[in-house]
Amino acid sequence: MSDRIDSPRLQQLDPSRTDELWAEVAEHGTPLVEPVAEDDVWLTFLYRAREPVKSVSVFGGPAGWDPPANVMHHLPGTDVWYLTFRVRADLRCTYSLAVDDVDSPAAKAEDWYERTAHWFADPLNPTTFVFPKDELVGSPGIVVSVAELPGAPAQPWITPRTGGPRGELEQYAHRSDVLGNERRIWIYTPPGYQPDAEPLPLLVLFDGDVVRGPIPFPTILDNLIADGRIPPLIAVLVDSLTQEVRDRELPCGAPFLEYLTDELLPWVRERHIITTDPARTIAAGQSHGGQAAAFAGLRRPDVFGNVLSQSGSFWWSPDGDDEHEWLTRQYAESERQPVRFYVEAGLQERGQTPDHGPSILVANRHLRTILRSKGYEVEYAEYNGGHDYACWRGSLADGLIALTTP
Repeated sequence: MSDRIDSPRLQQLDPSRTDELWAEVAEHGTPLVEPVAEDDVWLTFLYRAREPVKSVSVFGGPAGWDPPANVMHHLPGTDVWYLTFRVRADLRCTYSLAVDDVDSPAAKAEDWYERTAHWFADPLNPTTFVFPKDELVGSPGIVVSVAELPGAPAQPWITPRTGGPRGELEQYAHRSDVLGNERRIWIYTPPGYQPDAEPLPLLVLFDGDVVRGPIPFPTILDNLIADGRIPPLIAVLVDSLTQEVRDRELPCGAPFLEYLTDELLPWVRERHIITTDPARTIAAGQSHGGQAAAFAGLRRPDVFGNVLSQSGSFWWSPDGDDEHEWLTRQYAESERQPVRFYVEAGLQERGQTPDHGPSILVANRHLRTILRSKGYEVEYAEYNGGHDYACWRGSLADGLIALTTP
């Protein structure tokens, strides 16, 4: 592992004057961003070790998740730990830090919460991203840091507007006989909604508990509707319960799709006037949720005529199948359906997926190519980021605009 210093600021640092560096950092925050070329910058993660430590690790963003690539270097004779990457100036990512993680018991843990329990937000970065605690399913609250470089795409739709019209969000409990469980359902109705009006377009979003924090979903819809970028619509957000349930139900799950079409949507229609036109109905999600949306479009195009997939897990195949990208193969072998697509993936999603599958970026590019070869209408986008709600919350609006524009 090279200890080469790429950051111009650290190259010039006098080890006896690190207080000046930390004073600058306190004023401007971390990571340190320095120009390299027209479109690139040096991005340097920093940590001040006030007590002796053996290692400092960065998790997320260009650092990835595994040593040695994500392990910081120590500047000899100082309290400075650093890790520098050359990146495009439009990067947006979240990340965490950990001290003495390398070869620790936590590093060998299989449970995600145990693995990440000692990770922490960058104390030198004031910008954070919060995953709220969810007592219902037992998930702890998580706070991570955000790095947004100067060229990162604007996210104009995620901020509430003072005095702007707002829709309503109601939470329900819904029992499924098909799945044998009960989950939370959130239903969004637009500003000025009248129950006896004409049927409205429908959006079904998986991993609906993101409405609690990672994606300010009602705000995004309020702003898009207010600006006339999408029509007023009703959104149904479907909770995924625990990670174990999510991993079982969402990946191309026929029982979950049956629950949606035969139990949930009829129940929603008892309460709200929503369209039955698949051309005005969107299935949407991120990761396994994006995969579930594409599966719904293939199996039930009579219900879901639009698919919005953000970083869909299209590398996946069921147990016992020795090939990857099962759903892409189904699309390749099936007749074209009357379904439109918005598909996106992150340029940082290049890591190997489970069972040595292709990266999310490669798998999404492959799906795009197959869909277009079959004659589907596909809008495809790539953003400079990873598998990250901090990116998805902004570009979700792009997908909604694309799929509600005639």
